[in-house]
Amino acid sequence: MLDIGQDANGRRKQKWCSVRGSRRDAERELAKLVHSLDTDAFIEPLKLTVREYLDRWLEHAARNAVSAKTFERYKELVDHHLNPSLGQILLPKLQPLHVQALYSAKRASGRKDGTGGLSPQTIVHIHRVLRAALSQAVKWQMLNRNVADAVDPPKVTRREMRALTEHETGNLLSALSGSKFYIPVLIAVVTGLRRGELLALRWQDVDLDIGQVTIQQSLEQTKAGLAFKQPKTSRGRRTIALPLIAVDALRAHRAGQAAERLRLGPAFHDQGLVFCKADGKAWEPVNFSSDFTALMRRLPITRVRFHDLRHTHASHLLRQGVNPKVVSERLGHSTVAFTLDVYSHVLPGMQDDAARRIDAALRPVIGESPQRNG
Repeated sequence: MLDIGQDANGRRKQKWCSVRGSRRDAERELAKLVHSLDTDAFIEPLKLTVREYLDRWLEHAARNAVSAKTFERYKELVDHHLNPSLGQILLPKLQPLHVQALYSAKRASGRKDGTGGLSPQTIVHIHRVLRAALSQAVKWQMLNRNVADAVDPPKVTRREMRALTEHETGNLLSALSGSKFYIPVLIAVVTGLRRGELLALRWQDVDLDIGQVTIQQSLEQTKAGLAFKQPKTSRGRRTIALPLIAVDALRAHRAGQAAERLRLGPAFHDQGLVFCKADGKAWEPVNFSSDFTALMRRLPITRVRFHDLRHTHASHLLRQGVNPKVVSERLGHSTVAFTLDVYSHVLPGMQDDAARRIDAALRPVIGESPQRNG
């Protein structure tokens, strides 16, 4: 039981909370409630609006649970879509129909510029944020159920990954020869690194003598600026073997960077980055992508996004018969199953190859034609 003040008539107001566990668990929960009351963070759920709850959830739960970039995206979805539509509803009064109506409205005319509805993928993102927020409300014993669980977001058609063939990859690298993007593209194609991982790579993480790179961080860009962050999972922190073409290219790149550092002298901001701007400072991910896209528009070759190079690496390996577990490890995926699911479009050709291999192995043993009964 917790005293939470007095009502308009001066009568004592109390809050009862049930805690599963030991006496010590109950004491810890009471201490949290007292602290929230002292810091004006406590509001009775019956009087809390969805807007008030979501704002507090962002500040006290989401901010410390996700990366700065992800938090920025969460806040954008809450501020632009959830709060304007559901914010005035009292939290305990929120119903599945309210949520379903929101999704329908956003599908019809949810764009900020008024030119149409949101894509199914964006609505799914909104759904995930709302579901996560309400799930926390259930854990905090502010709600008995998560109403978002009773609502189905729109189906999303998975966009097929764009991957270059070996011939197209060669054409791309030839077209980029001599440009600032040649080495980054080459490394992306032969390692499958994400853009942020590539731009956060430091020379101390590169061992050219044994031919490998260690991924230990990623470069993230938010409205607050640039920040280096740790991988989201333990599999994201990984070591990748380099082919000889990459080792030779990186040796030449390091020598060129050293010469530029000497030429600029104190004007070169040495952060030990493998891929950086001409003055040594970190290469902003947004500018990196926009510059790459602009360059691709000027080249007379098949256009690709930089992220497509990651898919290209995985597709090349799978077509060459590399074990999917190895591919998954190089990409830093959480599971092999996820890798196979994402790159299922590569598998039909691999299935045909498997059938041919089985045929070649067994035909000499069982004869040229199958035996028939009768």
